[in-house]
Amino acid sequence: MGWKESSVMDERCRFVLDAMARGANISELCRRYGVSRKTGYKWLERYQQEGPAGLYDRSRRPHNSSLVTSGEMVLAVIRLRLQWPTWGPKKIRVLLLRRYPQTEVPSQSTIGRILWLCGLVKAKGRGRPRRWHPGDGRGVATAPNDLWTVDFKGWWHTRDGRRCEPLTIRDGYSRYVLALQGMTSTLSDGVRRVFEEVFEQYGLPKVIRSDNGGPFACTRALAGLTRLSAWWKALGIGLDRIEPGHPEQNGGHERMHRDISQELQSIGGRDLKDQQERFDLWRVEFNTQRPHEALEMKTPTRLYRLSPRLYTGERPQVVYPAHFQVRPVRNNGDIRFAGGRRFVSEALAGWPVGIESLEQGRIRVWFADLCLGETDASLRSPLRPTASAGIET
Repeated sequence: MGWKESSVMDERCRFVLDAMARGANISELCRRYGVSRKTGYKWLERYQQEGPAGLYDRSRRPHNSSLVTSGEMVLAVIRLRLQWPTWGPKKIRVLLLRRYPQTEVPSQSTIGRILWLCGLVKAKGRGRPRRWHPGDGRGVATAPNDLWTVDFKGWWHTRDGRRCEPLTIRDGYSRYVLALQGMTSTLSDGVRRVFEEVFEQYGLPKVIRSDNGGPFACTRALAGLTRLSAWWKALGIGLDRIEPGHPEQNGGHERMHRDISQELQSIGGRDLKDQQERFDLWRVEFNTQRPHEALEMKTPTRLYRLSPRLYTGERPQVVYPAHFQVRPVRNNGDIRFAGGRRFVSEALAGWPVGIESLEQGRIRVWFADLCLGETDASLRSPLRPTASAGIET
C-alpha cells in the first residue's frame, strides 16, 4: 500500500480538528505538526471566524503601497526627464521636491522605475573597471576660489561649418562654472582675454589646475611655463598640473565636459553666435538649477562666493628679496649676467627674474616664488631643475 499524498490544506484541516477536540494539548499538537504555537493559534482563530475558507493562504499584497504614484506625478516625472534628458532619478526627485513642496514625492527608485517603464532610460553595460589613481593631494579646495580648473572641451563644428573650441573654467569647491566660451582657436592671447574678463568679474583664485597642454603648460619649457601661466604666476596664482595621461586627477572637470558633450555638442548651434547663446543658457542652468550629488544635491550658486583677491587689470610687479640680483628677460628669452648670456624662456619675455647666489660659484634662477633651476655663475652650463626650495628673505 503506497503513501497517501497530503496537501498543506489537508494538514491545516487535521490540525484544526485535532485542536478543537476536547482535552487537546495545543503545544503538543504544534510540535507534532511542526509549526510554532503562534502559527497554530492563528489557523485555529481563522477557522473559528471564517470556517474552512479561513485556512486558505491570503494575498501578501500590502494594503497601502508606496509604489502607487498618482498620474499627475508620473506626468511630472516624464516632463522633467524630457526637459533634461541626461538627468537621472536623483536630480529629478530634487526638482520635484522644489516644485511640489506640499505633495508626497515618489522615491528615487520609484522615479527610476517610471523612467524605465516609459522607455526613457536604457540599461548600461558593466564596461571595463576603471583604474584608480590616488593623486598626491595637491590643490585641495576647502572654500570657493581655493582652486579653479581649466581645460578645452574638444572642438566640434557648428552647422555652418565653423570650428568651435569650448574653453571651460570652473571653481573646484562649488563646481560653479565661471566661463564656457566658444573659441575659434586655442591660442594664448584669446584665452588670456577670457581670463581677464573672468578675473574682473570674480576675482583671483589661489591656484589654477590644468593639464600639460598648451596654452596652459609646455613640457619643453622651464617649469612648464607658457606666456599664459607666467602671467598667472606673476599675479600670485599657484600652478597645479595633473600628471600626463591621468585625466582622472581632474575628474570633476571631465565629468562636466561629458555633460556638455551630451547636452550641447550633440545639437550644435547654427553658428558661433548661436552656439555661444546656448553655452550661456546652459551655464546659468548648470549653476542655478542643476542639483549636484557631490554638493549634497545643492546647486553651485548656493556655495560660490566672489574672491576677496581683486584683479585691477594693471601689470603685476614681481618683487624679489633684497639680496637677489634682478635681470629682465629679453624677447628672445635671454638674460645677461656676469658678462654672459643665458637662455631662460621665451615665455618670460618682458618679466624680471631673480638670481640667487649659492656656494661653490653656483646660482639659482627664480621667477616670482618659482625656482627655474640652477647653473654655474658663468652661465656656461644650462639651467638644471632643482629640488623644490623656498625663497629665503
